[in-house]
Amino acid sequence: MKVYMLKDIEKVGLAGEIIKVPEGYARNFLIPKKFAEAVTADREAMYSKKAITIKNRKEAVSSKTSMLAEKISQLNLMLKKKMHEDKLYGSIGTTEVVELLKQEGVAVAKNQIVFDKRITQKGKYDVKVKLSATLQPSFTLKVVSEAV
Repeated sequence: MKVYMLKDIEKVGLAGEIIKVPEGYARNFLIPKKFAEAVTADREAMYSKKAITIKNRKEAVSSKTSMLAEKISQLNLMLKKKMHEDKLYGSIGTTEVVELLKQEGVAVAKNQIVFDKRITQKGKYDVKVKLSATLQPSFTLKVVSEAV
């Protein structure tokens, strides 16, 4: 069954695309949750035009996003935290990373920050920023002990 994607869904499709999915998946999941709309023969031309305009809009946004990705990938941030024998009291969360990025002039949402593993001790970590489904730059975060 052909569907027109209304929202981005990882490993399925991006918003504005016309894709082919199993009929049960479309009827039971995508359409009821408003992630997609069914494409009929008479609507196909309309959805194709929409897909083209969305693609053009995304290309314009992608140039800004790629500049932001380049800026993020060049960052080396340092975070000072209280520790006991090289272990943190708690762990570092996305909120703290968002605040660090904001200080560097990079505005991202909490749900865009992706850790490979929990940060619970000092050291260097690679942190990914999910800007889009295909663009995920990473930067280095160094966690050090706060001088007491």
